[in-house]
Amino acid sequence: MKVGVVSQWFAPEPVHLPGAVANDLAERGHEVRVLTGFPNYPEGRLYPGYRQRWKGRSTVNGCIVRRVPLYPSHDSSGVQRAVNYLSFAATSSAAAIRFLSSVDVVYVYLTPATVFTAPAVLRLLRGVPAVIHLQDLWPESVTASSMAPAGVTGRVVDRILHAAMRRVYRMASSIAVISPSMRDLVVERGADPARVRVVLNWADEAIFRPVDATASARRQLGHRNRCTVMYAGAMGEFQNIDDSVRAAAAVESTGEVDLVLVGSGVAEASARSLATELGAGNVRFLGRRPAEQMPALYAAADYQVVTLRNLPIFHATIPSKLQAALACGSPVVVSVPGDAAALVENAGIGFACPPENWRALADRFLQAVKTSPADRAEMGRRARDCYLSRMSQRAGVDQLEEMLTGAAHGGPAR
Repeated sequence: MKVGVVSQWFAPEPVHLPGAVANDLAERGHEVRVLTGFPNYPEGRLYPGYRQRWKGRSTVNGCIVRRVPLYPSHDSSGVQRAVNYLSFAATSSAAAIRFLSSVDVVYVYLTPATVFTAPAVLRLLRGVPAVIHLQDLWPESVTASSMAPAGVTGRVVDRILHAAMRRVYRMASSIAVISPSMRDLVVERGADPARVRVVLNWADEAIFRPVDATASARRQLGHRNRCTVMYAGAMGEFQNIDDSVRAAAAVESTGEVDLVLVGSGVAEASARSLATELGAGNVRFLGRRPAEQMPALYAAADYQVVTLRNLPIFHATIPSKLQAALACGSPVVVSVPGDAAALVENAGIGFACPPENWRALADRFLQAVKTSPADRAEMGRRARDCYLSRMSQRAGVDQLEEMLTGAAHGGPAR
């Protein structure tokens, strides 16, 4: 097939799924064209060595990549974030008419939802079918954010976005969702059940895999022969970093638990202030580290911690940091709602507690301390087995390729 890939984010940005899909499809003999923006995520600044221009074309791993200009931003300003999303929607739509006019089908990495603008244009003008890979739920991703407008304006935005998403679901030839609960919600909101399939996300398998713990990685974590739990990833308003800090502070007096946070984001400053305010000497911030260093840090820690706010949107979400931890064979402590918590508990790969309950999270930290090294190692083995059997890249791309083939042969959606 001739396959178009539309994603606002693409390598070298740290969003690996669209690149993995494009590369795998090319390796399987398909002709792949990628339409994306100039790299600026997650800092919201254009990457060194790139200059925005209209015809930014290159060949990457056998795929023809066309980059279009956009407004770089990823801060806490709702207006600037909207301009970022809408600018890519506009430029990608203009470029898609010629760049993707000859493809048989389009794979859409759907986050944000405005990415569907270009595939919608192709659908309307050229009849090109689209398979969307839904990564988060709109309008909740907007309305649950502190950047969302309040009052009457907020309610109007909510209604408009709900209507827009119903339209997206109807226009898509098929829809891949990342959890069972997300499938139920999408169907409830108007998607044809026959067109919706659960395809669990996977980690960047070129990076995340089991490795041995090294003395260097233990030094980086400041390992003190205590149970070390590590948070790794974005520190945004939805990740609820403060609960991990409060939980660690609550058990500091035991002298048994250290919390290490690796990453950055708009919530990092408040989390650092909270740790100082609570006098949490067992909490350390390492800042952002290259992805290539993360498997060694995972191995040097005893558990990975994953937290999310208790919002309806996250009941249907399996956060990417969970896949990364499982790919590395790391047991986890999670304070999350819905499908992610059920996965951890059912697979026996760590400890779970309700979200936004730092006291319960503190209890799980102590429970982790009391787990024997042998039992912890067995959790790690189950974590890796769970990833390989349910979340691997090969399994995911197999399903997406089947969906793309079906869409290409079946023609555009009704």
